[in-house]
Amino acid sequence: MSTPYLSVVIPAYNEESRLPATLDAVAAYLHAQPYAWEIIVADDGSVDRTAAIVQDAAVTITQLRLLTLPHRGKGAAVKSGMLAAAGRYRFLCDADLAMPIECLPLLLPPQAPAADIVIGSRRAGGLEVSASPLRRLVRWSFNRMTRTLIAPEIADTQCGFKVFTAAAAQALFPLQTLDGFAFDAELLFLARRLGFAIGEAGIEWHAQPGSKVSPVRDGLRMFGDVLAIRWRWLRGRYRQ
Repeated sequence: MSTPYLSVVIPAYNEESRLPATLDAVAAYLHAQPYAWEIIVADDGSVDRTAAIVQDAAVTITQLRLLTLPHRGKGAAVKSGMLAAAGRYRFLCDADLAMPIECLPLLLPPQAPAADIVIGSRRAGGLEVSASPLRRLVRWSFNRMTRTLIAPEIADTQCGFKVFTAAAAQALFPLQTLDGFAFDAELLFLARRLGFAIGEAGIEWHAQPGSKVSPVRDGLRMFGDVLAIRWRWLRGRYRQ
């Protein structure tokens, strides 16, 4: 098979209820596109029927692959999926598909900003629908911290829909050390220091039920991870 133009990487942990609709929607959209593509589901050690659902779907979606991984966290699953991908562009797509797949062209040439990494943004001209006040507060607080310490020019570091060029993915993901939800901040921190261009594209984002993120527990861990990123950089822990 020729090298795909686009790889869609979907990290999944116990997503048996949300994944079938997401795979159907993504595959239906991609089947209508003129380019070659693949979908990789990086299963983060699920204990439900996530893996079986992907295997069943792959019977009809022949461009679909399953990565079976030990449970380490979303960041670890994304890293494995991105490094297994072969596409010229590699699209990180959350399993809840909170961004309608029809927004994907905003993250790809020719509509996307000219950049090595394009982030779907709920702030930079985007639209956010139905997020709870607590989640908005935690996300706002974390965003303020990341803009102060990590990437001051980026309005929305944590949106789960991002496109990396193959070159950016191959350079950055081997350096990633965080397995949890703050992996985005680490990648963007490294991207800025290694000279990769980062752009943002405003998208629609609709809150979905069944989030695996605890605003309090995971929020506190993410704050600690951001401090750890700066410490690791100062100690020379990131090596190419």
